Amino acid sequence: MKQHRRREYLSNSIPDSSGIRANSLMGGEPPQNLLPSKHDLPRLVIVLALASLVAWTCNFLFTSLLHPPSKPFCDTNPHSPDYFPDVCQPCPSNGECNNGKLECLQGYQRHGKLCVEDGDINESARMIVERVEHHLCEGYAQFLCSGTGPIWVHEEDLWNYFEPVGNLKGDNALYNYTKQKAVETMGKVLETRLNNSHGMKEFKCPDLLAEHYKSYTCCIHQWISQHILVVLCICVMLVGCTVLFWKVRQKLSMSKRVEELYDKVCEILEENALTSKSANGECEPWVVASRLRDHLLLPRERKNPLLWRKVEELVQEDSRIDRYPKLVKGESKVVWEWQVEGSLSASKMKKRRDASKARVNKDMDLNHQQHPEVKTEPMEPLF
Repeated sequence: MKQHRRREYLSNSIPDSSGIRANSLMGGEPPQNLLPSKHDLPRLVIVLALASLVAWTCNFLFTSLLHPPSKPFCDTNPHSPDYFPDVCQPCPSNGECNNGKLECLQGYQRHGKLCVEDGDINESARMIVERVEHHLCEGYAQFLCSGTGPIWVHEEDLWNYFEPVGNLKGDNALYNYTKQKAVETMGKVLETRLNNSHGMKEFKCPDLLAEHYKSYTCCIHQWISQHILVVLCICVMLVGCTVLFWKVRQKLSMSKRVEELYDKVCEILEENALTSKSANGECEPWVVASRLRDHLLLPRERKNPLLWRKVEELVQEDSRIDRYPKLVKGESKVVWEWQVEGSLSASKMKKRRDASKARVNKDMDLNHQQHPEVKTEPMEPLF
């Protein structure tokens, strides 16, 4: 019991530490351990110094490796007091350097430490040169072909004819620089001269370049004009070969036709002679030459007397045929008569005559079956 009472006394007599801390904070007084003590201050200074040294070292390494410090550019003028080639880098071409700074000339853009040409300006200048070349060469090609068209064109006329292209519209300074670039290029591609009367530059399309702008009709016309003798000789040769070929072909055709007519004449005369003998004198053994001619020749062939004359020559040379004049119906006619007994072609004619009779008999049988009342009459010889 004594011990229990002693514990209660001690607990009532000793104040609570948390209550003391709360009272101290509410009272506004800072705690004593908030700031470092005198013994901890040197340590804190050393830690801050090491951290600053590490940060500066990392920043130095990062800057020196990835972004090394560049030297300033030397002034364009070597006599400038700021020109120190040991501590500065030379000014690149197409650029101007003042006070260590680089400024590229008009028409160039800065790319690192260099000044490169502006791609838009080069493209615009190229388009202008192409349009000028097309305009001049078409006109000069027209002059070479027809004698009408421009030859030399003033520079001002070209710029009045063409308008700014691309991104050059509305920018006079840039357009003037582009024109200057185009003029430099045209001076290398086109022919130029200085007009003494006006003191202006004139441009002309080269002859070799104008050849590519000529039409096919113009090229053919010029080639014929330059090689007129060769063309005439070729035309004469072609006409001569054509005429010769036509005459040879006509001669071969006439020779073939003459042989055909001669064979028919021999067949008709031989057949007429055999028919006359089989008819016991009822049919004449001769044939009038003029009637035979009109029977064998086509209407268009009768206008060519040479054809029948060739046939008459072959008949005259044939010993199997007699030619003599005879009075027919009161008119004197030249008749032809086959004189060969048992001719070499008699068997052939006999077979042909038999085949003809068989065909006629067959036709007669068919007609008799269809029309029994119709009576056929005996056929008479043609001549």
